[in-house]
Amino acid sequence: MFTGIITDVGHVVHREDRGDTLFRIETAYAADTIDLGASICCNGACMTVIAREQVSDDRATFDLEASAESLSKTTMGTWNVGSLINLERSLAVGDELGGHLVSGHVDAVADVVALVTEGDSWRLTIRPPQALMPFFAPKGSVALNGVSLTINEVDDATFGINMIPHTQQVTAFSALGTLVISEASPAPINLEIDQLARYVHRQLQFLPQAQGS
Repeated sequence: MFTGIITDVGHVVHREDRGDTLFRIETAYAADTIDLGASICCNGACMTVIAREQVSDDRATFDLEASAESLSKTTMGTWNVGSLINLERSLAVGDELGGHLVSGHVDAVADVVALVTEGDSWRLTIRPPQALMPFFAPKGSVALNGVSLTINEVDDATFGINMIPHTQQVTAFSALGTLVISEASPAPINLEIDQLARYVHRQLQFLPQAQGS
């Protein structure tokens, strides 16, 4: 489990397409603190470390393998050398829960269809797959590229969030500021719905049957 609070922004330094796809990510995490088999949330996707190496005093790399399923269900297929990656280590018992509970299981790829500056903050409009719209509510939580964020407003097809300057600066979302984003030219992001919304929605599917029994 994770909390959606990013602790490092790494970047891809190697990609190798073979049976599965190998990614090597450079990070500020020390190699001797990364266990083989450990889970690291990478842009919202929980991935398993298969190798690690200390490459300088303050930089290390770790390797992960992504299956065809992972590539098709996330933005990982678009990662190339230089891509910025939000990183979060697994939550340990007793750690502060600063965001919300995030599983690292990406539900869908959504699109950022608008970015408007409001003061120093960004107002982002997100368009998820239509089937997921019942899972979003004003003041609810959502994980976007692994970042825990609060939903401000919801309409029939999109929801909006506010991103403060700190979040822009300390996550891979900094790259959004260099893009021209529109309905015609959206920016894809990994999306995970809130765990509570997931289970409430599932329970409501059985409510008519329960009332009729």
